Amino acid sequence: MMMRPPDPGEPSRRTREALRQSEERFRLLVEGVKDYAIFMLDPEGYVSTWNEGARRIKGYKEEEIVGEHFSVFYTDEDVEREHPEEELRIAAADGSYEEEGIRVRKDGSMFWASVLITALRDGEGRSGASPRSPGT
Repeated sequence: MMMRPPDPGEPSRRTREALRQSEERFRLLVEGVKDYAIFMLDPEGYVSTWNEGARRIKGYKEEEIVGEHFSVFYTDEDVEREHPEEELRIAAADGSYEEEGIRVRKDGSMFWASVLITALRDGEGRSGASPRSPGT
């Protein structure tokens, strides 16, 4: 039996399995957090992931909110003045954006939120945004 050496650019099976397990543990951690809304946005502000804490705090089920623009969490006044887009621009430029302010739940009720939006960059420097709303 002859074994060929792995391609230098190809991760080993052990490395791929360790990465898969790490990703699964991280997914379980984020999904299990119930006191914080943790979700990801694409660079344009559309929701791409949603955790249980976000469902409990904001009132949307994952299937209702994924693909929707995160401006639905803002007051009409904030949307009119393009505040959600401004937050994304600042997070993309500075790496993060943090504030406290009024946000809107699915049922229309308003609540005070502490918000942190962190720009995530891949190995090529492309960014997305990942908001976390602690205690909201």
